[in-house]
Amino acid sequence: MSLPPIEIETGPNPTATVLVMHGLGADGNDFVPIANELDLGRVGPVRFVFPNAPVIPVTINGGYAMPAWYDIVGTDLVKREDEAGLRRSQAAIEALIANEKARGIPARRIVIAGFSQGCAMALMTGLRHAERLAGIVGLSGYLPLAATTAAERHASNRDTPIFLAHGQRDGVVVIPRAIATRDALTALGYAVEWHEYPMEHSVCMEEIADLNRFLLRVLG
Repeated sequence: MSLPPIEIETGPNPTATVLVMHGLGADGNDFVPIANELDLGRVGPVRFVFPNAPVIPVTINGGYAMPAWYDIVGTDLVKREDEAGLRRSQAAIEALIANEKARGIPARRIVIAGFSQGCAMALMTGLRHAERLAGIVGLSGYLPLAATTAAERHASNRDTPIFLAHGQRDGVVVIPRAIATRDALTALGYAVEWHEYPMEHSVCMEEIADLNRFLLRVLG
């Protein structure tokens, strides 16, 4: 990763962690304001970890170098996926999870979340993680390497709650792509909480409220 993660703790001695991956071209600061909107007092002290993706050339943007978890070749998103880049970022996120466990937060008290590209990384990493996580959150994104998910997913997270939310007018990750993700995960037996909102490729207050309720449920 290009820079160390940003960390925010809601109190001393956190008992839970929410790991949030940003989208393409953003950085770890992107979701700090949204975390500040959440009210997780009933959970106890929470550590938010906002990692920074590496800066790499992105093909769809003319090869311009920017923060990205993996390269994107075309608007379809799932044709000619950057499997090597996806797996490098998966390993980096696994290292962050390991660091939280080393600091005393058990896997069952860790939520892995992300927006857009970050959503892809949260789903890819969370479903393959070798210990049961508290929850997986995917905002305005999709399931990468979908064809390998069934073979590579770990049994430990077969019943991990999944929160998926998407904008009905999203022109970056179109909603049929998100619905296909929802349906694929449901077909594999996952408990998916699905939300859609009249918005574009963004986040809205209703979504934050729904996310707040989900986090209270899985971490409470």
